[in-house]
Amino acid sequence: MQSSGEDNSKEDSRETRAGFTAVIGSPNAGKSTLVNRLVGAKVSIVTHKVQTTRFQVRGVMMRGDAQVVLVDTPGIFAPKHRLDRAMVKSAWDGAEGADQIIHLVDASSRSHKIDDKITGADKNTLKDDARIIADLKASGRKAILALNKIDLFDRDDLLPISQELFAEGVYSDVFMISGLRGAGIKQLADFIAEKMPAGPFLFPEDQAADMPSRLLAAEVTREKLMLRLHQELPYQMTVETENWERFKDGSIRVDQIIYVTREGHRKIVLGKSGRAIKDIGQQARKELQEIFEVPIHLFTRVKVSEKWAESRERFSAIGLDFDV
Repeated sequence: MQSSGEDNSKEDSRETRAGFTAVIGSPNAGKSTLVNRLVGAKVSIVTHKVQTTRFQVRGVMMRGDAQVVLVDTPGIFAPKHRLDRAMVKSAWDGAEGADQIIHLVDASSRSHKIDDKITGADKNTLKDDARIIADLKASGRKAILALNKIDLFDRDDLLPISQELFAEGVYSDVFMISGLRGAGIKQLADFIAEKMPAGPFLFPEDQAADMPSRLLAAEVTREKLMLRLHQELPYQMTVETENWERFKDGSIRVDQIIYVTREGHRKIVLGKSGRAIKDIGQQARKELQEIFEVPIHLFTRVKVSEKWAESRERFSAIGLDFDV
């Protein structure tokens, strides 16, 4: 029988690796879905709407003796407003400090290579990817190309697309994956884990995400809002947790403000007889209870703030650079 001292010595001599891998790409390339899949838990919100992710979200993936801190970043696109510029800067900041970069490309945006059809959304995505490739060239950094949504195509149709992109000279390796279905994920996970530098773990092994509870709660409510109202509500809406109170019985009271830019948007969020906000609150509360494993008392109110996206305080609250 080994003594506890011998056990501790064996644990101390464990050779571990740890580092950061940033996932970049155009809006709606599937970055959050991929990060959630790699982590094995939900750490980023996912909706149908572009530009859902607004700031860096860190998820922790354990792979044997390697710990990979995955940095889910905002989509990279042509910014028009202050919030857009801050989001794009946040994405590149996440890539700059990472040990590895994954450029996630939506294969379906290049389907015209197969069927000669191209939509306006696809044109924007192609421009965004071209912008990312140009910036990678300028930085001299190599990225891992992950061609996403391969479940929508025959593999033979994907080869010309991957060859064309690899010829740009900014990629070290290519993986064909489906973040939603899981195809190719194991191979990608093993690869990036092997690339992490030697060193101690950066987070506890049982920690899935690096995000304050108040911010996570706000993101969950924002996700439910966007899933319910994405066809009616523009993305210029945000949620802020203004109060977080834990009671003696372990339950938590969460008070949140939903900021919208117009009175018409406030009415949409509330819904007829307050039905929409009630349903959204119930969905958010249910998920928060699953995450925190305690009863949640969630209270939301909707406030019109025409210039919330020009508020230094709002930007600081989610870690964005107001002065970009």
